Amino acid sequence: MDPAAAAAAEEEGREKPPVIYTMENKPIVTCAGDQNLFTSLYPTLSQQLPREPMEWRRSYGRAPKMIHLESNFVQFKEELLPKEGNKALLTFPFLHIYWTECCDTEVYKTTVKDDITKWQNVLKAHNSVDWLIVVVESDAKKKNKTNILPRTSIVDKIRNDFCNKQSDRCVVLSDPLKDSSRSQESWNAFLTKLRTLLLMSFTKNLGKFEDDMRTLREKRTEPGWSFCEYFMVQEELAFVFEMLQQFEDALVQYDELDALFSQYVVNFGAGDGANWLTFFCQPVRSWNGLILRKPIDMEKRELIQNQEATLLDLRSYLFSRQCTLLIFLQRPWEVSQRALELLHNCVQELKLLEVSVPPGALDCWVFLSCLEVLQRIEGCCDRAQIDANVSHTVGLWSYATEKLKSLGYLCGLVSEKGPNSEDLNRTVDLLAGLGAERPETANASQSPYKKLKEALSSVEAFEKHYLDLSHATIEMYTNIGRIRSAKLVGKDLAEFYMRKKGPQKAEIYLQGALKTYLAEGWALLVTHTRKQLAECQKHLGQIENYLQTSSLLAGDNHLTEDERKSFCQEILDFANHQAENQGQKVILPMHSFAQLKTLHFDPPNAVVHVGGKLSIELTLLSQMPIPVQVDQIAIHVHFSIEKNSYRKTAEWLTKHKTSNGVISFPNEVAGFPFSRNNLPALELYEMYERSPSDNSLNTAGIICKNVHMLLRRQESSSSLDLPSGVTLEDGAHVLKCSNLILEPGVNKITFNTQAKEPGTYTLRQLCTSVGKVQFVLLHIYPIVQYDVYSQEPQLKVEPMTDSLLAGIPQKVKFTVTTGHYTIKNGDALQLSNADAMPILYHPESKAVIYSNTREKISESSLRIQSSEKITSISLPVAPAYHVIEFELEVMYLPSATESAVEKENTTNKEVHRKNKEKQKQDNCMATVDQKVTIDCPWSIYSTIIALTFCIPFNAKHSLLSAGKRKYVQVCVQNLSELCFQLSDNSLKNSADCTDLQLVPLNPESQQVIYSKQSIFFVWELKWTKELPLSLQCLFSVSFCPATSEEQSLTLKPFTYEFQVENFFTLYHVKTEIFPPLGSEYCKTGSLCSLEVSITRLVDLSEVDRDEALTESDGYCTTKLMYEVVDNSSNWAVCGKSSGVISMPVAARATHKVHMEVMPLFAGYLPFPDVRLFKYLPHHSAHSMQLDADSWIENDNLSVDKNVDDQAESSSIRSRGSLHSAASGEHKGLPMPRLQSFSSGQVFNCSTGMQILVIPSKDDHVLEVNIT
Repeated sequence: MDPAAAAAAEEEGREKPPVIYTMENKPIVTCAGDQNLFTSLYPTLSQQLPREPMEWRRSYGRAPKMIHLESNFVQFKEELLPKEGNKALLTFPFLHIYWTECCDTEVYKTTVKDDITKWQNVLKAHNSVDWLIVVVESDAKKKNKTNILPRTSIVDKIRNDFCNKQSDRCVVLSDPLKDSSRSQESWNAFLTKLRTLLLMSFTKNLGKFEDDMRTLREKRTEPGWSFCEYFMVQEELAFVFEMLQQFEDALVQYDELDALFSQYVVNFGAGDGANWLTFFCQPVRSWNGLILRKPIDMEKRELIQNQEATLLDLRSYLFSRQCTLLIFLQRPWEVSQRALELLHNCVQELKLLEVSVPPGALDCWVFLSCLEVLQRIEGCCDRAQIDANVSHTVGLWSYATEKLKSLGYLCGLVSEKGPNSEDLNRTVDLLAGLGAERPETANASQSPYKKLKEALSSVEAFEKHYLDLSHATIEMYTNIGRIRSAKLVGKDLAEFYMRKKGPQKAEIYLQGALKTYLAEGWALLVTHTRKQLAECQKHLGQIENYLQTSSLLAGDNHLTEDERKSFCQEILDFANHQAENQGQKVILPMHSFAQLKTLHFDPPNAVVHVGGKLSIELTLLSQMPIPVQVDQIAIHVHFSIEKNSYRKTAEWLTKHKTSNGVISFPNEVAGFPFSRNNLPALELYEMYERSPSDNSLNTAGIICKNVHMLLRRQESSSSLDLPSGVTLEDGAHVLKCSNLILEPGVNKITFNTQAKEPGTYTLRQLCTSVGKVQFVLLHIYPIVQYDVYSQEPQLKVEPMTDSLLAGIPQKVKFTVTTGHYTIKNGDALQLSNADAMPILYHPESKAVIYSNTREKISESSLRIQSSEKITSISLPVAPAYHVIEFELEVMYLPSATESAVEKENTTNKEVHRKNKEKQKQDNCMATVDQKVTIDCPWSIYSTIIALTFCIPFNAKHSLLSAGKRKYVQVCVQNLSELCFQLSDNSLKNSADCTDLQLVPLNPESQQVIYSKQSIFFVWELKWTKELPLSLQCLFSVSFCPATSEEQSLTLKPFTYEFQVENFFTLYHVKTEIFPPLGSEYCKTGSLCSLEVSITRLVDLSEVDRDEALTESDGYCTTKLMYEVVDNSSNWAVCGKSSGVISMPVAARATHKVHMEVMPLFAGYLPFPDVRLFKYLPHHSAHSMQLDADSWIENDNLSVDKNVDDQAESSSIRSRGSLHSAASGEHKGLPMPRLQSFSSGQVFNCSTGMQILVIPSKDDHVLEVNIT
């Protein structure tokens, strides 16, 4: 306010002008003192004050804010100071400033001081402590008066006189009108002080105001408390925040008022009403909608202040203020959201308060309010923003459409004949309640007032406006993906078209809505929409569609019994009428008429042979409310012959079929092919949120992790009608039942058929005929089939155990599947006899006859006749497609020759060949296939069956030596799972040599050999004169199962034939170790003497005649190679560890070898191993033979280390090739070969001997070897 305005206000005397509430209100600051001085500074002050923001810190922990301060400067008058009890903040002066530029002490004393004193006395009288004295300093006046005291004396006097404890309340403004740095600094200091004092005053006075307001609110339970008075007080606070540009805080005040009023209304509805609410229960007489084009609706504010406002007035004013603040906050989309909530809440609040509202008045108010909000948003947003935020406004469009529809129905604008006189009177009354159009919208062509008035003026205008709104709303909902809402509006539009006799247009919207409701499972909505659709289809003459919808409604449990019967009667009337007129058949889906629940086959496995009988029992659940006479129920069957399906046996089919014969079909709600039952189950999980500081529980809730699966929109991919071009399958394979009555609920229908052709029969369709109406189940799912087979007779022979053991009786099961063949009296199986496998006959043997479903039919004795070559088994009489089973005992007699068991040889080369493969064979039983030829009565061809028998035992032998004495050991291993009892073991020489005697060293009693165990038998060989080089031996042992109590059948013993070669001892090897001279014992680390003595025990024999034998003048020698090896690393061999010697071939010839060895450990150490080989020359036609002595002296001769491992198994082979490959320095020279002796030809008497080794005296660490 400029000084001129202030002077004009002063002339008006004590008359207080009314406060005009506008958005230009600013905090008031009074100015006293030199008005001309202030007038000159006002432009600069008003411009500079809001330039810099200030931090405003408020009480109660509220967040600080940065605000720009503006003020309305007015001339100081005592009338502006607030009276006691005045709570108006807009007219409250927050700061009082006294302006002076006095620079003369005398003037100060005579004039200024008194004026300031009067000014302060007035402030003190009104308890106003927010003041400031501004002393303006000017250099011009200082130059004009040279005899004056310094300026600081005036300031000091003012501070001493008026600012004793508040020296900062007096500020100096130096040369404010000059453009200098000193002037600018003075201005900055003054403005900072002014802002600070203003903020202090705001904080203090607003805090006091809020405390008073809070106190007033706490008195709301007292009698006489008025919401309107409290409303004006809190709105005053909102005005102040708005004045300070704090729109968010101002909005909070109105939201608190909104919430407080809403709570009182809710309490009133619950029976706890406040007295002041009666002012808002007065009847509604005006329904002109919201007013959002003015910042403050003063008319409605005065009504609230005078407690004359209705509920709609209060809500309209409150929302208009909220709308204004939200637009200032640039949140227009929140306006639309709040508006929609407000409109719905107002409707409910009017019902709770039981306010009298004329019919249609509330619809007019809502319609006008929706359009007013939409136009207000359009006024502050551009078209691109509006199109991008349709989701926020589409609710208002939909609500406006709904209310306009209600007004059209109320005023008779939708009826076929148009509005009557009563409707016209009602329309006039509604338009009268709108009042005159507001001035701010009078010039607008599309104002809400004009639109409503035009829509209610005629039927054509209403139709135009309603269709425009409906189509616009549907388009908006579709664009934002809210298909459900779009279909709901379309459903209302269809109802409108039905009223207007336009079923063609209505059907499109009803079908769309029905698909959506079906997809989402809204049962009641589906029922209601189908009723409308049925009426529409009836008007359009769509007979087939109408009958289909009627069948769905007849089976709908959401309708009353009478309604369902009426729709069912529609179908029956049409069926009977068409049957008389011989019209075309109408095909309808089955699920609306009846549901297929279960299907039961007899026989249960749905497998029958050609000529067999099959029954199918259907369980149908009739959806109709009354019994229905059915002309025929037919099952259409598809017949197919798959590849080789005619060869499938009853046994194979039985294994691949269900055993109970009952097939259940999924429950499907009629008319809900995509119902909510098909949606996945809820996946709910607990959710907790805890404080990060103290881990305390903040919130707890439930979260659904598969909400994307549950809430997604599902489009129905199938049409409601039958697909075009679908026809019933017509063929020879149809099962029928005629003249039935289907009762409501469960019905059982039985179909009987006799199998004719073999193949697979698939049940494809189910058709129920009622007159000319056929209800068809196009696809029976899951797939239902039954099989008809024609089977050839078959014979199967299989063991009763996992494996057949040779040598003992074993049971074998014979299974005869008759197939299409009938077993007659005299039919028999002719088995060719085999010497190795006799058939054991028991008189008590039985043959059992089963049906093809494994039901026992009969049992008869089995008759078996045997001759030399053939065994005849007479079969009992049995019809076709039956099974005959009987058991026989057979026994396989293993051959006593070498072929029955794996051929063995005692030569080292044969016995230990392929050691690893041999170990594998030892763990598995040897098998023998025995073939049997069987002649069957139904075939001219013989059937060959192979039975595999397993030899339960495995035998192996070994030759043992003790000097010249020889022993034969036979190991019998039980490889089977049974335990056997062994007895009568014997070993014989096949050559029947009298000079040889085999002395048994075995116990004569019976022995039990357990599963996977072995038993050893030993015989000593004794002879009186020289024997041949090889002996042919036959081992025999009797056996029987250990579990059999009595054995009537004599079992053939187990035999094992083998050959023993080169078993005479040729050489005797003896090893001795001597301690060092002068020592009694060997010591670790000391060299000891090793002596190897090799002695020939026999004279020249056939075994010695080989390449190594040399004859000279009747004196025969052979070359031997020795090798000293210590595999246990107990000894260190010093010097040559191997060598070649020339050994005379004569009895008692001896050769001794000396070498030095060193014990490495203390204790009883075993002797090193001494190995002996035949030393054979190399065969080469192109290389000259070297002298044997040159080989003897050859230090480079070495033995392959593999010999160490193979010597123990006596499988050393010729080593010449190995040495040739290993010794690169002898390329081109012939290398010798080494040949190992056979088992028993070399006897080492030092094997297993030990010698005591003591530790050395200077050893600090003692190592002892214990063996």
